[in-house]
Order: sequence, then C-alpha cells, then structure tokens
Amino acid sequence: MGSLTDFAELELLDHVCNAAYTPPATVYLALTTADPTDAATGASMSEVANAGAYARTAITFGAAASRRVTQNAIVTFPQASAGWGTVTHWAIVDTATYGSGNVLAHGQFGTSKSIVSGNTPSVASGEVYVEFLAGEISTTLAHNLLNLMFRNVAYSKPNTFVALVTVAVADTDTGSTITEPSGGAYARVQVNINGGASPTWDLAVAGLVDNTHLIDFANATASWGTIVGVAIVSAASAGDVLFYDNGMADQLVGAGDDVQWPIGDLDLTMS
Repeated sequence: MGSLTDFAELELLDHVCNAAYTPPATVYLALTTADPTDAATGASMSEVANAGAYARTAITFGAAASRRVTQNAIVTFPQASAGWGTVTHWAIVDTATYGSGNVLAHGQFGTSKSIVSGNTPSVASGEVYVEFLAGEISTTLAHNLLNLMFRNVAYSKPNTFVALVTVAVADTDTGSTITEPSGGAYARVQVNINGGASPTWDLAVAGLVDNTHLIDFANATASWGTIVGVAIVSAASAGDVLFYDNGMADQLVGAGDDVQWPIGDLDLTMS
C-alpha cells in the first residue's frame, strides 16, 4: 500500500480549504533502497544512485475506485549497466529529474530485489497503489483527490460549509443523504479560504488545517435534536460530503442554545 507524503497531504488539504493544487502532467516511479518516509523529498529519499543507467520512469494509474488509484501498466526501467543495490521501496515523484522535485507517495515492494548489471527491472501492473483508508474522508473526496494528484484529472477547489448531523455519517454519504437538524434557524456555516471573509481556514501545516476565526451557528429557535457529528460539505445545501467526524461528544441543542467552534478547535487532518 502507498502512503501520501507530508508534502502531498498539505497540498491536498489546501486544495480543499485554500489555494488550488496544480498537479503534474506526468508522475514518475522512483526506486529506493530504504523507506523514503512521509518526510521524503526528491533530494532526500534513499533513491538508487544516479549511475548505472538508472532513471525515474513514468507511471500511469487507472481511475480511482474503492478509495485507491492503482498502477494500470507495466513500468520498465532502463537496463542496468552497473549494480543498483537492493531495491526495497518505491516513491512517486512529480519530476523525472534525479535528485529534485516533490515526493507524492511511497510504499514497500512485496519482495526486495538486488539489481545487477544487465538486469532490466520492471514493476508489474497493479503492484503500486495509493489509497485512503476508510473513515473521516468521504469516498467521493478520496477519489477526486487521488485522480487529481496522480492522474491529472481536474477537480475544482470546492467551497466548504460546516454541517451538524443527528445521525452518524458514512463514507458514501452525500450532502443530500446526511441527516441534519430541520428548522429552528439551523443552517450550514461557510468557512472561506485563508485571507477571505471571516470565518476562514488557516494554511495547512503539519498535516492539519483548522479554523482561523470563531465558527458560530445562529441561536437555535427550536430544538435541533442531539448532534452526534459534524461534516464538511461543498454547498449550502446538498453538495458533496468532504470530511466528517462521528467521534464528537453527543450534544442536545435546545431552543436558545448557541453552537460554536472556538478559534483553532475544528481540525481537518490527513496522516
């Protein structure tokens, strides 16, 4: 399984909440002799030495499905003219230029291989994939972000609204299928990009975005029922569920109650 790097997480969080991410037209598979880790850069990962005819090689992915993108064609590297060492891991990078660029994802091969002179290494179709695990990011958003970053499929930066829910949210829910309070002056609250009209998100740092300003719902004029979770959705009504959290403490909202998130208390994360 492939994991997103710290760089990729920040870019995707900001694509949803702040400035749009511009994906590379082509992504490349790099071979490494140790785990690149989430903090990897094109210059710092343990990439095979820039010798022996080694070169990063373009990789393609099929359309996102089941919360993952999967390599859809064999990747064949140049024939080695000297030993490349023992390859244990892979990285997906946004440039073919050795020692540069951004690492988007990384993972471990099922079997390590010692590459010697005369070998022509290849990676079978389906060996490399990147996925979001279940929970807290909707399947729709997972597919849109994976297609954007790894397949250069356009996904326009969405608006973001905070919604309260009285029934737990599922990965497959939409803004039309979640159960929200009805009446009593309830309405979703929009949160804008950094530098926009209050309330706004801050810029992504350390895999996290949170609210720069107080998020304040209108005072309830009638009971909203018991709030069991929160969702970030793409429109004032209907739209797509983007993120959600069913783990908050249940809270009964009655007439006259005011629901707020203090500055910095509503966190969106990728890890």
